[in-house]
Amino acid sequence: FKAPSRDHPALYRDLLRTNRVHWIAEEPPPELVREKMMECHFRFRHQMALVPCVLTLNQDGSVWVTLVKPARAITPGQFAVFYKGDECLGSGKILRMGPSVYTLQQGKNREESAKKEEVDKIEPAT
Repeated sequence: FKAPSRDHPALYRDLLRTNRVHWIAEEPPPELVREKMMECHFRFRHQMALVPCVLTLNQDGSVWVTLVKPARAITPGQFAVFYKGDECLGSGKILRMGPSVYTLQQGKNREESAKKEEVDKIEPAT
């Protein structure tokens, strides 16, 4: 897929899934085990700024990563690296991604035009 511009919404996503995470401490952080969710930060490129996210632990040791705001150009095969403060918690290979911002916008636009059509049917034009 080639986006029309560097900042096209199709390049942005706010949800991804990793394979089984390799935790530096040998096991998931206690908060993640207890709550099944945990706020932390992540990056998927070496020099990029850390992005706030919420991890959701899956039974197989993989995680869903929900970003506070969509990030650009996340690609399967890259590694998501997780941090709490300055501490590196671990990493997992990105396997799947949620829909792009573009796809979500298209869906929202379709929903809104469908609602408008419904309203037009209900209220006869005078």
